[in-house]
Amino acid sequence: MTVGFVRQINIDQEMRESYLDYAMSVIVSRALPDARDGLKPVHRRILYAMHDLGMRSDSPYKKCARIVGEVLGKYHPHGDAAVYESLVRMAQDFSMRYILIDGQGNFGSVDGDGAAAMRYTEARMTKIGEELLTDIDKNTVEFTENFDGTLQEPEVLPSSIPNLLVNGSSGIAVGMSTNIPPHNVGEVCDALMFMLKNWDTLDDITIRDLMQFVKGPDFPTGGLVYRHADSAEEEDSLVGAYATGRGKIIMRAKCHVEDIGRGKSRIIVSELPYQTNKSALIERIANLVRDGKLEGIADLRDESDRQGMRLAIELQRGTDPVPVLSRLFQLTPLQETFSIIMLALVNNEPRMLSLKQALKVYLDHRLDVVRRRSEYDLKKAQDRAHILEGLLKALSNLDGVIAIIRGSRTAESARSNLIKALVITETQANAILEMQLRRLAALERKKIQEEFDEKMQLIAYYEELLGSPAKMRGVIIDELVDIKKRYNDPRRTIIVDSTATTVASTDLLMPQEETWVTVTTEGKLGRTFDASPPTLTGAEEDPPQFIMHGTTTHILYLFASDGMCTTIPVQQIPQVTEASAGTSFNDLTAFKNGQRIVGTLSLPPSSETGFVFFVTHGGEVKRLRIEDLPGMTANAFKAMDIEEGDSLGWLFTTTGENEVILATAQAQAIRFKETDVRPTGLGAGGMRGVKLGENGDHVVGASVALEGQVVWTITGDGIAKSTPLTEYPLQGRAGMGVVTMKVTGHSGTLAAATTGSLDELILVLTTKNRAKPMKIGQALQAKRAGKGDYVIAVTDKELVSGVVKYTPMFELQSAGEVTEPEPSS
Repeated sequence: MTVGFVRQINIDQEMRESYLDYAMSVIVSRALPDARDGLKPVHRRILYAMHDLGMRSDSPYKKCARIVGEVLGKYHPHGDAAVYESLVRMAQDFSMRYILIDGQGNFGSVDGDGAAAMRYTEARMTKIGEELLTDIDKNTVEFTENFDGTLQEPEVLPSSIPNLLVNGSSGIAVGMSTNIPPHNVGEVCDALMFMLKNWDTLDDITIRDLMQFVKGPDFPTGGLVYRHADSAEEEDSLVGAYATGRGKIIMRAKCHVEDIGRGKSRIIVSELPYQTNKSALIERIANLVRDGKLEGIADLRDESDRQGMRLAIELQRGTDPVPVLSRLFQLTPLQETFSIIMLALVNNEPRMLSLKQALKVYLDHRLDVVRRRSEYDLKKAQDRAHILEGLLKALSNLDGVIAIIRGSRTAESARSNLIKALVITETQANAILEMQLRRLAALERKKIQEEFDEKMQLIAYYEELLGSPAKMRGVIIDELVDIKKRYNDPRRTIIVDSTATTVASTDLLMPQEETWVTVTTEGKLGRTFDASPPTLTGAEEDPPQFIMHGTTTHILYLFASDGMCTTIPVQQIPQVTEASAGTSFNDLTAFKNGQRIVGTLSLPPSSETGFVFFVTHGGEVKRLRIEDLPGMTANAFKAMDIEEGDSLGWLFTTTGENEVILATAQAQAIRFKETDVRPTGLGAGGMRGVKLGENGDHVVGASVALEGQVVWTITGDGIAKSTPLTEYPLQGRAGMGVVTMKVTGHSGTLAAATTGSLDELILVLTTKNRAKPMKIGQALQAKRAGKGDYVIAVTDKELVSGVVKYTPMFELQSAGEVTEPEPSS
């Protein structure tokens, strides 16, 4: 060692070398994710440390300080704050599309609040977080030494989840940065499966082919994403970003307008652009109003709660919400630009990836993982089969083996003698010597043979799999199907064509998309995330009571049996994939007293023509002008005054020139013109529609009667028929009507009735919550006073309780014309 000596170096060379070393360290070891598992080193080390600690999704929570200490002491030679911040982010559902860590305690909020100190919070992995480490113990990835060379850590995780695209990533390196948006796991899985199924023609797959599946970013906070900045004629920014790996998209908050009466309204913000700080947004709006740069706003309140986000911007009396919203988009973070930079590490080198390249890198990684896993499983099966083969040889010559062992002086000589006598290996000889005496029983010998046969089948399977790339791709497809089945959820972010078409009127404050809305018997609201009808999976427990087709710009009116009504924007109804899923209307609307929903109506905000026709179980009817219905309102209101002992049962829209038909439990039906019922206002009662019989007679069905339709009736015991509408004479209201079905003590009373065309789809509901789909034409076609036939088998103490129609959300039924949606199955 030379003391007092200063070594002279070339400053240019030293700066170049030192800066390059620093830059590569930041790029490879800190700021950029690996394209295979989508993780930066710190996130990978946290998850691997939690895996080592056994912190599975079903294990108890452990202190975050314990996790941070484990990561620092074993794998990550950096500060504890950086590790804890990374851990916290993986547990924030507003930062990650699919959280990898299940946190318990204060992990921050969308308001920008920081997490509690690590000594107060606890965590464990989520199920989807565990997927990143699946099969890591089967030699599926390479390991490298940790910082002090005492332990091994994985270079990459096996990652059965396409995490890079699913959760995205952001980071600033030296001279470069990455900003990959999150996506929907189901859409990404579909794109991966499409590529695997077309592997031989991979070069022919285009970005637009992949975008049939990956519609665009799917942010955890929802909101809107625009493909075009101004008009649909401009270049599609999403296509450009996915094709080159770089581009910009516009994000907007999801908003709607509520009418609060007396010429006042409020703008409700229900979802924010990704990574928008809600508190900073509120402060920004307040400052703009104070400085006079934003006019027309009277009040600003944060009404967010456990049910979700709700930022209320109350407008001054007579203020048009459209220009106010336009100014909010221009001046506040309600509209932001997201710069897509799909930069990730490929072979430890930063690479700009297109959507197709990112998917391909992940598939190459999974193919390598499946190959290594299969080789590991093959080796394990071969080793076990080898031992079993030796045991079977010993059992086939049991007396000789016993004699050899008894005649040997030591274990070593016994081993040597067995190897010579049976022509087996040392491993097999050891297994024979270690075999317990109980395994000499005949049943145990049979088990050994069965296990050997099973291992040989496994060996043949793995050898065939490793020799066939097509079969390996098939395995990955099966795994992706399983991942999608377990983790797919509805898309949260809506993809819109152009910003130019979304603030033209209050009707277009949110983009118009087709959807189906369901209300279940237990009062759960849900809507599909595309134009596909909801599936009936799970409907055995809670079947749909109403199924409607329409658009997201509508307002949904929910009518209770007591005549009260509440509203909710269709856009705010939670998205579901099954008709039985959803959220209770008590959590979404002004109804809080356990009302029972008996009718729904969904209207465009500007509906002015037509009528709503109400029918009670007691035979009262009422006609209300649609223009008299309030718009979006935060409070419930009385639609019809219901007499004591009676309850609202049905409602539907009419043109003002329709005919209606009512059916009673005693199998009477009356058909009359709607004009026989004079229109009345909100809160008014009804007038007599049908004269009921004695002994508890009541209305069991009511609907519009259109030319060409049939009247479909069903008894409580499941006997149904259909009859042409022409067999029902036109009468005046308030009469008893005519016989609509021959019922007996055997068939029971009438349970439900409706009208429709023969190919129209309906659901028959029972008191045990069963739902059977069928077409009206499946019932026996009979005369008006004739008998029906069984269409559904009911069990003891079970009766038919009603019928559900797949109906359009808003459609004025034209006299003399049948209009209906496409039947679906």
